Amino acid sequence: MADNRTLVIVEDDETFAKTLKRSFERRDYTVHLCDSVEGLKALLRNVQLSFAVVDLKLVGGSGLECVKALHEHDPETKIVVLTGFASIATAVEAIKLGALHYLAKPANTDDIEEAFDRTGGDTAVPLTERPTSLKNLEWERIHETLVDTGFNISETARRLGMHRRTLARKLEKRRVT
Repeated sequence: MADNRTLVIVEDDETFAKTLKRSFERRDYTVHLCDSVEGLKALLRNVQLSFAVVDLKLVGGSGLECVKALHEHDPETKIVVLTGFASIATAVEAIKLGALHYLAKPANTDDIEEAFDRTGGDTAVPLTERPTSLKNLEWERIHETLVDTGFNISETARRLGMHRRTLARKLEKRRVT
């Protein structure tokens, strides 16, 4: 890689993105900001990246599309996915698509840099004995189906066997990011 401190932040929350950018710049990174999949693809035509921080839910699409594009462009790019609503389904998909790590918000620059340095799993992670609640299982299934349908609400509702408006109400209660 040409510059081992070049980073892209793909985030549609402008305030958070600028704050994170300043923090990484203070750590001697060259930082580029994007707020969409299209913006990232345009950037990849001109810039060689070493690191990427990708928000999972973007206004114009899924951060998973960004992970895929980044990994296809350069499999050596270290990608960390951030999300406000972590789920098992999206974590698995992010890793399968090429992300190095998956962090739930709030995460700071220290957390993200630590994630960039972690190349293996941690066998010391404690196993919880608490079973997953029905609400969380339902949410994970909804989110998994959303990912499978490219975040198409009507198709997701059809696959889950529920009315589209019912699904929309559930999504309003617990936003997907």
